Amino acid sequence: MAQFLSRSRASLLCRDMQSITAYAIARPSLSPLQRNQSSQKRWSSHSPYSPMASATDTPRKKVTLGSLQSLYKKGEPITVMTAHDFPSAHVADAAGMDVILVGDSLAMVALGMADTSEVTVEDMLLHCRSVARATRAAFTVGDLPMGSYEISPEQALETAIRFVKHGRVQSIKLEGGKEMAPTIAKLTQAGIPVLAHVGLTPQRQNSLGGFRVQGKTSKSAMRVLEDALAVQEAGCFGMVLEAVPAEIASIITQKLSVPTIGIGAGNRCSGQVLVQVDMSGYFPPGRFIPKFVKQYGNVWAESLRAIESYRDEVKSRQYPAREHIYPIPKEELEAFAKDVEKL
Repeated sequence: MAQFLSRSRASLLCRDMQSITAYAIARPSLSPLQRNQSSQKRWSSHSPYSPMASATDTPRKKVTLGSLQSLYKKGEPITVMTAHDFPSAHVADAAGMDVILVGDSLAMVALGMADTSEVTVEDMLLHCRSVARATRAAFTVGDLPMGSYEISPEQALETAIRFVKHGRVQSIKLEGGKEMAPTIAKLTQAGIPVLAHVGLTPQRQNSLGGFRVQGKTSKSAMRVLEDALAVQEAGCFGMVLEAVPAEIASIITQKLSVPTIGIGAGNRCSGQVLVQVDMSGYFPPGRFIPKFVKQYGNVWAESLRAIESYRDEVKSRQYPAREHIYPIPKEELEAFAKDVEKL
């Protein structure tokens, strides 16, 4: 009985090897171009340093504070996009964003947290480094998380230094108006560029009664303007202006000598910023998105389609197909088959 089973297994193995041999023989030969490509240096398919990983053949000139100031003076809107990892930064940079912001919104869109108050400095630094590795041209900004800068200007400076040295970003962003002016001054005097954030400041949502539009009354609008003037005087190179009526944002922008980056503040700001996950549609149907968000794509639907197709082809053994496998010389395959038969 044991000999019969052994002969049966050998017979099956022989048929399998014959089939594989025929498959190898039938494999089309490589063209000269393909042979040349195969002789080039090999990389992991997902290596960020692979020559094939370059998203553009013509590198852009590096964006600097001077570049941003030039855009502002010309009246050309500044484009800002959030990114939270290597792929999201890679595509934002390739798309020509002037500024890439590693926003604390990654707490929700990348880490699944309830709000931005949960994210830590260590979380942010990890994501900043990932974004910095992918960014070749855009100016990078790291968002200081809640609890990492409010205690004192010295605390803020210590955190900001970590963002520049270890997070590898070129500047930082922090929320707050007049009360943050001494902190902004401290950072800029130390040579760290600061992007301020006034209007709706999400890290303070509890004290604001939630995510509410700011500047809807004359008195409230004046407070936003006073905050903007204070952070400008403190030395910020620009400021995010969030959830403010378009007309108020326009007046404030005209009163300033540094760029305003609007988010839910109309199109008369000096530039605009959106969360990449929101604007690209990388979320399931039915998810709430703020009124100011325009969805430019549907990454969720395309990713779902692709993954479902992969699932179906694996189940039906359509994948991997012939073009996805590595060849072996016929004689080596036959030698291996004979050696296996002897086992």
